[in-house]
Amino acid sequence: MSSKIERIVLDTNVLVSAFLNRNGAPSQVLTLVLAGELKLLFDQRILDEYAEVLARPRFELEPADVSEVLRQLEADGERIATTSSRVQLPDPDDLAFVEVARSGKADALVSGNARHFPGRLGIDVLSPRALLQRLEAEK
Repeated sequence: MSSKIERIVLDTNVLVSAFLNRNGAPSQVLTLVLAGELKLLFDQRILDEYAEVLARPRFELEPADVSEVLRQLEADGERIATTSSRVQLPDPDDLAFVEVARSGKADALVSGNARHFPGRLGIDVLSPRALLQRLEAEK
């Protein structure tokens, strides 16, 4: 079995889903991060994407709530200095998540859409539900 999961990278779609459905697996993952049970790894590109996407009017999120969560994620998480990668992804904007996961030695990259991260990337790509199942199995 794989090693214990402690350090993760969150794809933006997981964060959006956590805000939109407070009862789903993405929200449970965010709760673990905010409680300090999982360490979130990020760089400035990821923080910028989180802020930009969560501010989109179609989500109708409360700016103060978004700001507070992003502030806590940045304060409690770990900023990673990345090395560039030649990985080819369907969406080049997703490269930041792979680079942070690899450079920061993340235990998992958590995404609601694993198809965004095809092939052999040298990191585990897990759905929020799969992450929760792995964490439960580790207990």
